[in-house]
Amino acid sequence: MSATVETTLPGEAAQPAGETKTISYRIDPSASRFTVQAFAEGLFSAFGHNPRFNAEELSGEVRMEDGNLDSATLELLVKAGSLRVADDLSEKDRREIEHTMRDEVLETSRYSEIVFKGQAAKADRIYEGFYRVKITGQLSLHGTKGEHTIETQVRLVEKGLRAEGETQLRQSDFGIKRVSVAAGTLKVKDEVKLSFNIVANTAP
Repeated sequence: MSATVETTLPGEAAQPAGETKTISYRIDPSASRFTVQAFAEGLFSAFGHNPRFNAEELSGEVRMEDGNLDSATLELLVKAGSLRVADDLSEKDRREIEHTMRDEVLETSRYSEIVFKGQAAKADRIYEGFYRVKITGQLSLHGTKGEHTIETQVRLVEKGLRAEGETQLRQSDFGIKRVSVAAGTLKVKDEVKLSFNIVANTAP
């Protein structure tokens, strides 16, 4: 996927002096990753069985003034029904966990998207082209919207950027009920971890 850079085309008026160019970066879903990690309690917790889910469908956009990460905005969209178990499990357990996650936890037939829209609150330069950025905004999950903050490390590269980070949330804050699978032997805690590694590019 690609995005456009606002620039002056031949025959158009030149950009007024002092006006800042805005760049749009589109998230490349084939090169990006979004993972949800749950933490087990009960029988399986002793074996460190903490199920992970990878999103197969995600999209979004980063917009910012050229070279100014303090001005950056982010919109990230994940199709809830595209989350798939990433762990090495039996096919039976995989189907049961994914079915429970879609139908009882996220209720994807009613709430099909997970959306985060945010604005950079602080961007600290670590070294040339590499920054630590705090993004505050609104997370829409399971039909509930809540304020949320993400901390990420961003690397600016030619014609794009790379961002990675993680955040935690409580399922109960978004009206998600805790469930169990495998005859009640696998239960998950209220807290889950979201991690991401995003690749976003401008147009060629």
